Amino acid sequence: MTLAKAAGQFTEATIDEEVVVMSLASGDFFSLTGTARSIWLALDAQNDRAGLIAALAAEYGVEPSAIAQDVDPFLAQLAAAGLLTGA
Repeated sequence: MTLAKAAGQFTEATIDEEVVVMSLASGDFFSLTGTARSIWLALDAQNDRAGLIAALAAEYGVEPSAIAQDVDPFLAQLAAAGLLTGA
C-alpha cells in the first residue's frame, strides 16, 4: 500500500532537531524528535512500508524487524490523527 503524508491536512516546521506538526483539522500539535522525526521525514522519500522500514534500518544500523516495532505504531498514530494516508 502507498503511504503518504495527508497533503493539505497539516502544517510543519523544523526547529533544530525537532519537527513540529499541526493538524489543520483538530489544531493538535505533534512534537517529533528521534525516531518519530526520522519516520516523518522518511515519508517524503518512501511511499511504502517496506521501503520506509529499509531506509530507517539503514539509517540506524539495525535489522528491519527491530525498526518495524517503532514504525508500525507510529504510522497508526499518524493515520488516526489524519496526517497519513494509506496506513
